[in-house]
Amino acid sequence: MTHLDRLHANWPATILVADDEESVRSTLRHALEGAGYYVIDASTGSRAVAIGERERPDLFILDISMPDADGVEICRAIKSDPITRLTPVIHLTGQTDRAERLRALDAGSDEFVTKPFDVEELLIRVRSLLRTKHLTDHLVSAEAVLVALSRTVEARDNYTEKHLHRVADRSVEVARRMGMSEREIESVRLGGLYHDLGKIAVPDRVLHKPSTLDRAEYALVRRHPEAGAEIVRPLRAFDGPEAAVLHHHERFDGTGYPYGLRGEEIPLAARIVAVADSFDAMTTDRPYRLALRAEDALQRLDDGREEQWDPLVVDVFVTQYVGSGEGREVAEGL
Repeated sequence: MTHLDRLHANWPATILVADDEESVRSTLRHALEGAGYYVIDASTGSRAVAIGERERPDLFILDISMPDADGVEICRAIKSDPITRLTPVIHLTGQTDRAERLRALDAGSDEFVTKPFDVEELLIRVRSLLRTKHLTDHLVSAEAVLVALSRTVEARDNYTEKHLHRVADRSVEVARRMGMSEREIESVRLGGLYHDLGKIAVPDRVLHKPSTLDRAEYALVRRHPEAGAEIVRPLRAFDGPEAAVLHHHERFDGTGYPYGLRGEEIPLAARIVAVADSFDAMTTDRPYRLALRAEDALQRLDDGREEQWDPLVVDVFVTQYVGSGEGREVAEGL
């Protein structure tokens, strides 16, 4: 690889540069366009926000101190938006104040470049961050494919419309209340979305049967966690959903499947998804029974603590559900 190759873009990318100094924007535009990037610039933070929402650039280069908007808070908004949270942000700063850098890091800043900056160093950092984003985009595309597959499975069963998203959303709220890290919460979210993906291998005649399953049919259903785990295994780079998908039918007393894990041997993500999944199944009409009232389903969760479900997860789920908008009307009955 030649010296110039190290500085040049691997593929076309759009970069948004925001700085209130025209000379800085001009220097960056010249360097970045010379390296093969498409550059949009903004002289104010508010303008950068508006352009960012419209153009969805592949990378942001933001001055930390701008007259009308704080580059750190813009970064925080970028990193908190599910659509842009994986977009890299480089901060430009004319200061070396430690507190300012810590604030930027806490907001999600990926790199710092101190003014006056070394153009070659900047281009190498830009290229590195965009290479990582390119790889991440491919993983996110894989996630999108699995979401589509999960919706296909869901569409086979008219009784479970939006089931996956309800399970994922409720599981995430429980995980947050239990103090899990953002990476762990993401694995819980994906586990909630994909927990039934393995049902793609279950025949319709079994999935839709309105009466009790026979032994052979039940064996087909019991295979869906392992089938689903095989499908989602490529998402391991995300602290993936495999644990929740594989173990959401384990029971706290060790009598579940596929491996008969007991208590805290069951991954926490799976214990959380199991409670959210069971509650949603109980409160949804099924081919073989009508939905339970929410208060009755919550009571069944409480009755099954320490046998089917983790008692701590049940407590957090019940507290979260009763305190939510959808659960307030049942609070008096508990």
